[in-house]
Amino acid sequence: MQLQVTNSPFNENQVELLNRLLPSLTETQQIWLSGYLSAIGRTAAAAPAGTELLVKSNTIGNAEVSTAVTGQPAASREVTILFGSQTGNCQRLAGSLSRKLEEQGFQVTLSAMNSFKPTVLKKVENLLLLVSTHGEGDPPDNARIFHEFLYSKRAPQLENLRFSVLALGDTSYEFFCQTGKEFDQRLEELGGKRLSPRVDCDLDYDDSVAEWFEGVIGALNVNLNAPAIAAKAVQASEDAESQEPLYTRNNPFKAEVLENLNLNGRGSDRETRHLELSLEGSNIQFEPGDALGVYPENHPELVDAIIHTMGWNPSDKVPFNKKGDEGALREALLHHYEITVLTKPLLEQAAKLSASSKLSELLALDRASELKEYIQGRDLLDLIQDFSPWEGSASNFVTILRKLPARLYSIASSYKANPDEVHLTVRAVRYEAHGRERYGVCSVHCAERVEPGDTLPIYIQHNPNFKLPTDPDAPIIMIGPGTGVAPFRSFLEERGELGVEGKSWLFYGDRHFVTDFLYQTDWQRMLKDGVLSKLDVAFSRDTEEKVYVQHRILQKSQEVYEWLQEGAHIYVCGDEKCMAHDVHSALLTVIQSEGGLSPEAAAAYLEDMQQTQRYQRDVY
Repeated sequence: MQLQVTNSPFNENQVELLNRLLPSLTETQQIWLSGYLSAIGRTAAAAPAGTELLVKSNTIGNAEVSTAVTGQPAASREVTILFGSQTGNCQRLAGSLSRKLEEQGFQVTLSAMNSFKPTVLKKVENLLLLVSTHGEGDPPDNARIFHEFLYSKRAPQLENLRFSVLALGDTSYEFFCQTGKEFDQRLEELGGKRLSPRVDCDLDYDDSVAEWFEGVIGALNVNLNAPAIAAKAVQASEDAESQEPLYTRNNPFKAEVLENLNLNGRGSDRETRHLELSLEGSNIQFEPGDALGVYPENHPELVDAIIHTMGWNPSDKVPFNKKGDEGALREALLHHYEITVLTKPLLEQAAKLSASSKLSELLALDRASELKEYIQGRDLLDLIQDFSPWEGSASNFVTILRKLPARLYSIASSYKANPDEVHLTVRAVRYEAHGRERYGVCSVHCAERVEPGDTLPIYIQHNPNFKLPTDPDAPIIMIGPGTGVAPFRSFLEERGELGVEGKSWLFYGDRHFVTDFLYQTDWQRMLKDGVLSKLDVAFSRDTEEKVYVQHRILQKSQEVYEWLQEGAHIYVCGDEKCMAHDVHSALLTVIQSEGGLSPEAAAAYLEDMQQTQRYQRDVY
């Protein structure tokens, strides 16, 4: 469409400029421009005579546009986004939100919580906070200092603050989204007003995140009288992202299994699988420290037992997801729904379908401890057996189940050393509870039902908080007992491929030297080649007194401290509940004793290492 001078209020030069600009604009840019012209018209009408309308240039898509910045305070278009992230999810989502806001002309400050000066908070007008919950209700490592500041006497009053919180968590944990709830409550206590209600996300968080994004972007645009622009821009951005050919958690790549080997020796009471997967044709790449998401299959025996107990027909059509896709019931329980973990929200929904009053009684507030005990170690089969009879169809029942989440595993290989491959270290989980054999969903799937030639749906989970030093020659100390050693195989393969000369020290532990020394020949080769400088091991069941990696650290206290003084980076991977805490305590002891420091000074030393990324943890 071409504008003509005769039927428009523009002169010839203006018409020429418009005819050059309009055909080049995308739909999103046209929508934005329409809202902008409407807003600037209102601003100009309301402004006193002689007021100069200033404009600031911003880039949207490939076009450069202008934003009116008078008539309203500049802060109305300034947004601060802070993230607290242990594995990278909140950081990735914060980056996505930042791009969406910048597309609409907002001036965004994006920062990890540990890189943000808390004293600046009192100057912030619009704050969007994304945070996960780690362990038993704890903040992620990079959110702890900011969290402590807000709960300290130094926290300022924030009457001018508008905020909203996105909380990531897992409903199978007692303190679901606890950190996000605490931030949300505390910001309100300090005088802040909510832009949009907090949203708490479970493992299947895509719909909840989209809801929160739309809510906060709409709220920010309300002051600009442009909610329609916000909604359409969000949709346009999502449509553009959906067209990207990258494989993601919502579009996993089916990777062929090349190898599936048992790393444990004959006679071991453990089974640890080494899997090698092909990435050929995917264009997927990763860095040491990243994780691989694997979508598993539920155990067929458990699926069949659930169907039999409920008297369902395995071929009945049921929904696979909220989008309306459907298929056979057995397929849904095998590949689409979580059936091995019970959560309080699930039991609350199940109570509506149970003809027995016992489940509602268990959910009563005064029986919280009994509910927690019941949930631990039980699955969907236990639930349907314990609280029968049930009402409704199979289709009704599956809709209360949450989506089967991917399992994340630290990548055990370097892409540079093994192009178009990714390696995993997976320990099979088997145990007995409540009179029945139980299985780790993904680990036993990999151990028992995955053969070379089969495929696994996978995606890369980037983890920017667990990375090798930017200085390739900096010394590194790696502490990874059991399968926690997996990322350090990746680290050392990478350093070997790059010819890095920096020192490296691995602390490794397991039960028995003869049967449980994972990747023993790899470490021996790396020691011989000089890629690995030192190796200290602890096998807890080979001696009368149990010896763990933290004991080896204390035994090498002086040398560990010397490495730290030389600028060594520390990496810890593995069990969070016990090992990580014990290692942290051992490091504090080393710093205090060898450095001649007080307990407070030693804690500050280690805290500084965390804040400067010299002490990184990938614990679970």
